[in-house]
Amino acid sequence: MNRTDRLLAIVLQLQGRKVVRAEELAAQFETSVRTIYRDMQALSEANVPIVGAPGQGYSLMEGYFLPPVSFTASEAVTLLLGAEFVQKKLEPNYGIHAESARTKIETVLPERVRIEAEQVRGTMRLLSARESASSRNERMNLEILRRALLERRKVGFRYVKTRSGPDGKRESIRVAAPYGLVHVQGAWMLVAACELRQDIRHFRLSRMTELEQLEVEYELPPEFQFEDYKPPDDRGLEIILLADISIADRIRESDNYYIDALEEHSGGLRIKLRVRQIEEILSWVLSWGSGIRVQEPESLRTRVIEEAEKLLKRY
Repeated sequence: MNRTDRLLAIVLQLQGRKVVRAEELAAQFETSVRTIYRDMQALSEANVPIVGAPGQGYSLMEGYFLPPVSFTASEAVTLLLGAEFVQKKLEPNYGIHAESARTKIETVLPERVRIEAEQVRGTMRLLSARESASSRNERMNLEILRRALLERRKVGFRYVKTRSGPDGKRESIRVAAPYGLVHVQGAWMLVAACELRQDIRHFRLSRMTELEQLEVEYELPPEFQFEDYKPPDDRGLEIILLADISIADRIRESDNYYIDALEEHSGGLRIKLRVRQIEEILSWVLSWGSGIRVQEPESLRTRVIEEAEKLLKRY
């Protein structure tokens, strides 16, 4: 990175944060602290209102903003594709803002950059399936949860699990403090502190109904950092399958969350999975028909046989 680019990057860092220490900037830009000192002096001489507090760091005088920043074609494409993703994956209100942002970006681009960006974008598409009742419900829930997260208020909802609990029921009424939203494998998930389970739980938005924001406020635990949060991996049941080589490519492309390892053998593709319960993977195993054989555990092999016998009776 040349000095001009570094100076601009430093101002952007200061504009986005309250205080930045010289040591942090030196580590980020892989230079010496002394060089950062010289950069700060150069910015001050260029009338950038930088405030330095001994022992604390540097900050920008309140109210100072950079003039509009120019984009390269690659940067413009990144922003335009991001706006398109927001339009397709977030609630309608954000879709309107994404369209407005995209129009503004395209308007301010120099003609040369705009033409190049259009050429690159013309080679890419973000495809999404036709919106179903489930996806419409997901997007409506997303809007409610986003507001609850901003206002730090708990939510109440009815939740439908994929399998029955110890009481034989799949549905339950939940009250939870929302901690954050995650988009994983094409679906939105809520990370929240569930009052029923007295622990952090993950809820799929498409399985939530009767969602409402409550008047009850909450505070995030001081030790909880959403950007660093990793759910505990409690998939303790190991499953070994052997797939015919004819379906090996399709299995790789399925990108199943529970797959832990894939290994080619002369007899086919060996698949190692880790799950919490057999029910989590049973339907996926059955979907491959005779193309997959269960090697371990015996309990899964028995379940597959039982399901095959039930299917045979139906026909």
